[in-house]
Amino acid sequence: MGLTYQMKMKIPFDMADMNGHIKLPDVILLSLQVSGMQSINLGVSDKDVLEQYNLVWIITDYDIDVVRLPQFAEEITIETEALTYNRLFCYRRFTIYDEAGQEIIRMVATFVLMDRDSRKVHPVEPEIVAPYQSEFSKKLLRGPKYADLEEAISKDYHVRFYDLDMNGHVNNSKYLDWVFEVMGADFLTNHIPKKINLKYVKEVRPGGMITSSYELNQLESNHQVTSDGDINAQAKIIWQEINTD
Repeated sequence: MGLTYQMKMKIPFDMADMNGHIKLPDVILLSLQVSGMQSINLGVSDKDVLEQYNLVWIITDYDIDVVRLPQFAEEITIETEALTYNRLFCYRRFTIYDEAGQEIIRMVATFVLMDRDSRKVHPVEPEIVAPYQSEFSKKLLRGPKYADLEEAISKDYHVRFYDLDMNGHVNNSKYLDWVFEVMGADFLTNHIPKKINLKYVKEVRPGGMITSSYELNQLESNHQVTSDGDINAQAKIIWQEINTD
């Protein structure tokens, strides 16, 4: 197993939703901030990787389990660990603990390296991953199969300038925004995710329009984000009702 790294932080007001829970896209942003700090401390920051290899890290999949969502002003600890890697994929764990040390969210993210100019996946460079002390493993972590949507509810969204990151593509947390937003305020006020699988298929072009679509069967939903006739992202979510006791 690889080196672990932790950071403590309190949930700020602007990251809380109407229920006082942290927004799931912000969980991703905070978690990536923690892994970014680990990379800086190990001398393999995003800037170092870009300048030395012309490569950038991108995420292809998330597997997220939620016990509960932390609330505004609650102090949490985010721990991350680079688990394993193979020729193309690197797997990283994120675990979020509450103040009592209880695990409340766990994520496994799949990373790949992409050539910034060609936008093509690049094999893992051993020198980049060596500082994390993760193990090489041929085992592939495979996500679920994503269903085709037949009678979907859809909504269109414009891709804004501030949806883009410094690599010129849509920030990966934004896709989760689109996946959730289409569900509507009434549903989101009374439910939070219990299990999320999210797969990134193709980059969204800057400045265009995307369509977020979903089908809901009781407490399970299937999602697609599409643009120009292509699937950009897919998700499967199991929901839980918010306990108001």
